Order: sequence, then C-alpha cells, then structure tokens
Amino acid sequence: MRIGVVRETRGDERRVAATPETVKKLKDKGHELLVEREAGLSSSIPDADYVAAGAHLVEGEHAWAAELVLKVQRPIARAGGHEANRLASGAILCSFVYPGDEPELNDLLAAKQATVLAMEAVPRISRAQSMDALSAMANIAGYRAVLEAANLFPRYLPLLMTAAGRIPPAQVLVVGAGVAGLSAIATAKRLGAVVKAFDTRPAVRDQVKSVGGEFLQLELEAGAEDKGGYARAASDDQLLKIRKLLHEHGVQSDIIITTALVGGKTAPKLLDAATVRAMRPGSVVVDLAVEGGGNCELTERGAAIQVNGVWVLGYTNLAGRMPFDASRLYARTVLNLLTHMHGKEGFKLDLADEITGPVVLMYQGEARVDAMKPGAV
Repeated sequence: MRIGVVRETRGDERRVAATPETVKKLKDKGHELLVEREAGLSSSIPDADYVAAGAHLVEGEHAWAAELVLKVQRPIARAGGHEANRLASGAILCSFVYPGDEPELNDLLAAKQATVLAMEAVPRISRAQSMDALSAMANIAGYRAVLEAANLFPRYLPLLMTAAGRIPPAQVLVVGAGVAGLSAIATAKRLGAVVKAFDTRPAVRDQVKSVGGEFLQLELEAGAEDKGGYARAASDDQLLKIRKLLHEHGVQSDIIITTALVGGKTAPKLLDAATVRAMRPGSVVVDLAVEGGGNCELTERGAAIQVNGVWVLGYTNLAGRMPFDASRLYARTVLNLLTHMHGKEGFKLDLADEITGPVVLMYQGEARVDAMKPGAV
C-alpha cells in the first residue's frame, strides 16, 4: 500500500503524523512511504532523516494521492480549496477528525468515498492504551501548561531559604484530574509548588495523591463518571457547589490550570470571572479546556489576556508547542493502530473489532456512527 504523510497547514500545528522511526517500521511491513517535502521540518525532523528511513520525498499532491493518508489535524479549508478534495477517491484518512465540528468536511469525505480513521475515537480500554493518541497528547499538554504558567508567573515556584530571607512556594490549583491534570500536578510538584487538585470523580483521589497533589473533597451525588471513566456533565446544583469551592481555593492560588472536558458537550464554566479578578496580580490561569469552550468565563481562544493583573491563557494545541516529542508519541500511536489492523495480507478493517469498530467513523463514504452528525464532538 502507498502511505502518504502530508505536511500540516493549520497555523498552530507543528507536529507531523509519522517520524523516521515509524516510517521505517511501516516500510518493513512492505508499504511504500510517500512523505511530503518538509513535512517534519516544524518538528525538527529534516527530510534527510525520512530518506534514510526508506521514504520517498514527494510534492504535496503525490502524498495526498496515496491510498492511506496520515495527518495530525483533520483536513481544513485553505487558499486553493479544501484539503479533503486532495484525497484520492476511496482513500483512507487517518487523523484527528472531530467531524461534528465541521459538517462540510463530512460531505466532502463522503463525496470522495473515503474511509476515515479518527484517532480521537480510540476506545479507552487496556488493549488500546498504546494507540490512545488523546492521552499521549494530553500528557504533554498538562506538562506544557505548567511551563507556560511558570514563564509568566513573576515569582519562584519552589520554597527557597536564602541568606536574604525565605521565599514561600507557589500555590497551584489543578481542576480536573484526567491525564492532562495529573501531568500538570506532577510537573508543578517537581518544580516545587504546593499543589491542590479537584475532580468530580472520587476515584481519582489516589491518583492525585500519587503524583504529589492534595485532593479537594466535595460531596456530590453519585454518577460523576461514565463507564469509560470520563467525567459526566454536572447538574446545576453541582456546578454551584463546584464554583463555590474553586472560588474559595482559587483566590488563594498563584496558578490555576483547568482541564475539565465532558465528551460531546461544551466545557463546563467552573471558574467565575469574580474568582479571577480576586486573585493576586501576577497570578496565572491556564485554560486547557479552551478547545471545548473553556472552563473559565474570561478565556479568549488562542489568546493571552490580563484581567486586573492576572494572566488568563487560552492557548490552543499546547502539545503542538512541543512538536518533536509530540510527533514521536502521536506517530507511535498511529503505527500501533495500523499494526493492530494489519493482517498477513495487509490492512484489514474488522468493523466488529472492539478497537477498530469505534475508530472507523466513515467506511467508503458511508457514515457509521452518530459522531459524523453535525453538532457531535
């Protein structure tokens, strides 16, 4: 099979969907790798490394014409037309897709009779952990969020005892203890901060403690998580209790990192404007839920703003700000997924398989799941 690796064109995207490591492994399986020139340049991967791994360097139209196209972000509209139109008829696209965000994309892919493998749809089960691109990227985003906050924060994070006097440690509050939240807690703790964390799921208490955080307990009704371990949407009464708790601890915090997302829904507004305005000048809020609408009332997508001297960061794609390692991890999850689908005679899409089935959002132009409908995320 001819596999194309195309260059990302979204403005904030510096990752690439395959690295020389994964190119070599796919080539060893008998596939021909067509890598668009400079596809890995933004990830600090030169073209020569792909050639050394056995890939052919080609112009963009040739990479897009492959039977299987590997990307990070979904195809987007750009000058000269929509990228989805560059796919060959009947091709397979493998990338993050989030099809409900762009109904036009669904129609274009259907017109191409495309088969779509959505990396965000890999089920969170033990067998699929090595293919879980979302978790791999969330880990990086949580780490990077702390670095972004520390860069703007005008004080030390750790406790310092000096001849000139004592400097107290920074107080960090992490909202949401999923993969990104746990990564942020561990990173802030390693940098010497005192870290507290909140999550609606009592089951994550031990995980928070294991990475050095103090878990903030709040009694809520049962059913805070779904069968996949993700947080459920909170009721109005729950939201009031959560906002009150976060205000109480937030105004005492120097850095707040929010990560709360609910699948298929707009991110809950957990951090009130009043809380941000009551924080000390120089404090920083990093809203990792910005792609889903944000957890903070004041967050502006893609921007860093100041409110009463408090920074509120709404940066998108934090994983893309660490493109070298993010590309390595993303490319490995793609490789592992493709390897799972690989039989003796090449790729085989077993739609009844518990991993493959959920990932194939469209098969030969036919939508398979509700996620392809407008409004789904």
